[in-house]
Amino acid sequence: MSGTVDAKLAELGLTLPEVVPPLAAYQPAVRSGGYVFTAGQLPMVKGSLPLTGKVGAEVSAEQAKELAATCALNALAAVKSVIGDLDKIARVVKVVGFVASAPDFTGQPGVLNGASELLGAVLGDKGVHARSAVGVAVLPLDAPVEIEIQVEILPGA
Repeated sequence: MSGTVDAKLAELGLTLPEVVPPLAAYQPAVRSGGYVFTAGQLPMVKGSLPLTGKVGAEVSAEQAKELAATCALNALAAVKSVIGDLDKIARVVKVVGFVASAPDFTGQPGVLNGASELLGAVLGDKGVHARSAVGVAVLPLDAPVEIEIQVEILPGA
């Protein structure tokens, strides 16, 4: 049934944002066969980052978790820009998340739960995925978090 994912987004009080324009020479998402791969999605809101800095220093783990959810929402927007309808998603296969971390911060998995929980809330069982959580020194634009997702598309979609 078309519109199921859109209805779930509305029920959760979420709206898919406009696709964030590329910051360099790449596409926000590309389809290859039965999969869509997104570029790294920053937690952009209406064209800017709500917070910058390192998690565990300028940005709290809880704030970063919320930013990770924003990244996942941006990733879903990128997927929709390629396939037209999020109901064509068979499942989210993999999430890779990068957390700009203070030297002693080790809570990257907790931060990325923000993205994982959003995908589960929006897509149900189709949102359950494998995941990598990586701490890094710095991200583009001094973003605290960056997420990329890989999505399998329903056959024939």
